[in-house]
Amino acid sequence: MSEVSETLKNKVYFAARDGCAVLLCAILSEKTPEEVHELLNQQVIEEDGQKCTPLIVAARHGHDRLVKMLLSKCQPDIEQEGTVKFDGYVIEGASALWCAAGAGHLNVVKTLVKSGANVNHPTRTNSTPLRAACFDGRLDIVKYLTEHNADIHIANKYNNTCLMIAAYKGHLDVVSFLLEKGANPDEKAHCGATALHFAAECGHVAIVKELLDYGALITTNENGMSPLIAAAERTRADVVEYLITRPEVSHQEKIDALELLGASFANDKDNYCLQRAYYYLHRTMEMRYSNPNDIVLKELCKPVPAYENWVECQTLEELEAIQNNQNALHMESLAIRERILGTHNPEVPHPVIFRGAVFADNARFDRCIELWLHALHLRQLNNVSVVKDLLRFAQVFSQMIHVGVELTFLHVENVLNACVIELERNKEKMVNPGPKDDVEQIMEEFESNITTVLYILVIITKLMKTCTKKEEFRVNSLVYRLNKLNVATREGKTLLHLCVDAETPVDDFHTNDVCKFPCATTAKLLIQCGADVNAMDCNRNTPLHVIVSYQKPISDFLTLHAIIMDLTEAGAHMDTVNNHGETPFQAATSGVAEIILRTQTKLSLKCMAAKAVKSFNLTYQGHVPQSLESFIELHGPAVKQG
Repeated sequence: MSEVSETLKNKVYFAARDGCAVLLCAILSEKTPEEVHELLNQQVIEEDGQKCTPLIVAARHGHDRLVKMLLSKCQPDIEQEGTVKFDGYVIEGASALWCAAGAGHLNVVKTLVKSGANVNHPTRTNSTPLRAACFDGRLDIVKYLTEHNADIHIANKYNNTCLMIAAYKGHLDVVSFLLEKGANPDEKAHCGATALHFAAECGHVAIVKELLDYGALITTNENGMSPLIAAAERTRADVVEYLITRPEVSHQEKIDALELLGASFANDKDNYCLQRAYYYLHRTMEMRYSNPNDIVLKELCKPVPAYENWVECQTLEELEAIQNNQNALHMESLAIRERILGTHNPEVPHPVIFRGAVFADNARFDRCIELWLHALHLRQLNNVSVVKDLLRFAQVFSQMIHVGVELTFLHVENVLNACVIELERNKEKMVNPGPKDDVEQIMEEFESNITTVLYILVIITKLMKTCTKKEEFRVNSLVYRLNKLNVATREGKTLLHLCVDAETPVDDFHTNDVCKFPCATTAKLLIQCGADVNAMDCNRNTPLHVIVSYQKPISDFLTLHAIIMDLTEAGAHMDTVNNHGETPFQAATSGVAEIILRTQTKLSLKCMAAKAVKSFNLTYQGHVPQSLESFIELHGPAVKQG
C-alpha cells in the first residue's frame, strides 16, 4: 500500500481498537467498496507483536456496537485469523469469536455467532472459542456456545480437553456443566494426565470430588504418577488428605503419598515449610509401625553422593533424632522424593536445584554444585532440556571466580561434557523432531546453549593453566568433539566467530564479570582442537574478518595480535572475500590490525589461482575436484555457475 493508505489503514485499525464507531463509520463511508474491503481485511502489527484486523481487535476489546456496524455494513471476513496475546500467551490463528470468548465479552460472542461465525474455529494449536471460555471460567459464554453447537470434545494439539483446562484453572461450575453435557473425565492428554490429575496437582479439592462423583478413574500419567502422587509432589495437602480417604487407595499408597507430601514441603520453592514436612514424615513413620504384625519398612535405594550419602530414617527414634537438624531433614526429604518418584521422573530435579540455590546464597558453593550436577545428570538421563541448568552453572562458576573461591576442575569439565551432549541432542532434534518437539523452540535453546558453552570454555581456560596433562587431554578431546559438531547460530556464526567478536552477548548475572570477548586464550583452545578458521557466517565473514574490526587495537593490542597470529598460523586465508567484497585486510578498521596482517601476508599460488577463477567468473563446478570447489568459494562472492 502507499504511504497515505498505510496511514489510513492504521487510523481505521486504532478506531476499531478504541471503539470509535462514529469515527470509523465516517472514514469508511468515504471509501469505495474495494477500499473498504482492503482496509478491513488487512492485518496491522502492533508494537507488542499482536497482528489483527479491525474486526478481531474490536471483538478482543468488547466493542459490540462497532462489531455490529462492521458486520452489517461492511461484510468483513468473519473467519479471518490474527495473532493476539492473552495472559502472557501468544495465540496464533485466533478468530474474532475466539478473541471475544477468551476476553469474556458475551454480547460480542452472541453478535458474531448470529452473524454466522464458526463456533468451532480453532487456533493453530487447535484451541476452540469454547476452550478459551473454559480457560477464563465464563460459564455464561460456555453455555451459549454449546447451545449453538460448539463441540465440547475438541481437544488442542496436546489432546488437552475443555474439561481438563477448566479443572486445571479451578472453575468448578464449568467442570460440572461439561460433565453434565457428557465430557469424558477419563480422556488422557498426550502426557497421560486426565482432568483429575490437573485438578489434583493444582489443589482444587471440590473439582477432584466432582470428577470422582462422575465416575472418574484414578489412573497414572506417562511418569507413573497418580492424581494422589501428583498432589503430594505439589504440596497440595488438602487434596492428599481427601484422596487417602477413598476406598480405592491402598495402605501403601497412603504412606507413599503422605511421605512424599512431607518430603516436598521440605524443599519446595513456593511452599517451603519444615514444620509441616516433619509433621507428615512423623505421621507416615507412625503408619509404617501401626500394625506390629505387618510393619511396612522402606525399600531403601543406594545413597546419593549429592545428598551427602544420606541414608533414610527407618524408625521413629531415628526420625525424632533429626527433628531439629534442618540440613538432615532436607537431605532426608530429597532422598525420599527420589525413592518414591524414581530417577526417571522429571519432577525430581526441581527441589534439588532449589536446595542448591539456597546453598549458593549462603556461599556454600561446593554443596550447590554437587546438587546441581546431580539435577543435571537426572535431566539429561531423561532427555529433558537443560538450557537453563547450563547457564546457571556458567553464572555460579563466574561468581566463584570473581569472589576468589577455588573451582574444582572436574566440576567444570562435567558441565562442558553436558554442554556437548546437549548440543548433539539439539542438532539431532532439529533434523528429526519428535511429535512433541517445537523446532523453533529447539533452535532458540540451541543458540542459547552455543553461547553458554562459550562461557564454559572461557572459564575452563582459566583453570587449564594449572591442570594436569590428563585433565588437559580430556578437555581437548571434548573441545574437538564440540568442533566436529560445527554448531552455528542463525547468522552462521561459529564458536570461533563468537569468541573473537566484541559484540558477542554476555549474560549479566555474574557471567560478565569473567567472560569478555574477544578472548585470545579461548580462541587458541578452539583453534588447537580443530575449529575451522575459514568458516564463513551468513555474510561470508571469517573469524579473521571479525577480529580485524576490533575497536580497541591499542588498549587491548595483545588480544588483537594473539588472535590474528593464531588464526593465520592455523591457515586462515587473508584473501577470502565477504558479501561486501572485502578481504580481512580491507575490512580492518584500524591501522594496527592492517600492520599485523601485513606481517603475515603469505599469498600462495593456489590462492592466486582461486582468486583469478572468481575474478574472471570462470566455470569451475564440475571441472575441478570437489575438494577444490569450497576452496575457490572462499576467494570471492558466490556466483551462479552455468
